[in-house]
Amino acid sequence: MAESPPVLRVLGYVSSPLTDRSDAPRQGDEGGPDAVVRLEPDLAPALADVAVGDEVLLITWLDRGDRSVLRVHPRNDTSLPLTGVFSTRSPDRPNPLGLHQVRVLAIDGTELRVSDLEAVDGTPVVDIKPVLGPIGSRCHNPST
Repeated sequence: MAESPPVLRVLGYVSSPLTDRSDAPRQGDEGGPDAVVRLEPDLAPALADVAVGDEVLLITWLDRGDRSVLRVHPRNDTSLPLTGVFSTRSPDRPNPLGLHQVRVLAIDGTELRVSDLEAVDGTPVVDIKPVLGPIGSRCHNPST
């Protein structure tokens, strides 16, 4: 049976001082700047319980990634052996999803100012999820 391909909705875009992929740090905690995530207006209800200070996982579509790449030199260091992309955080990969742990610094409507984001300006955002704390601190709602 043929399956339908998955469909991702772009929820919004990153607004960042980083405009060139080569200027972006490898990870957000390696010098990623503060940035703004601008979500579509109809998504306001989805932000209802996100608060300043929350740690969230921002999931992006790394639209400048090369989807044909299967092996890379980690961190672009050619002295390191070629490694399968599934054991790296390379933006070049078959499905170029970015995973960024950031802190919410401010919320204005459907705009989130976040810390330490290494995604470049214009990067599509496809989801936002909370960073989970220890098991005992989690909500007891089975749907979360």
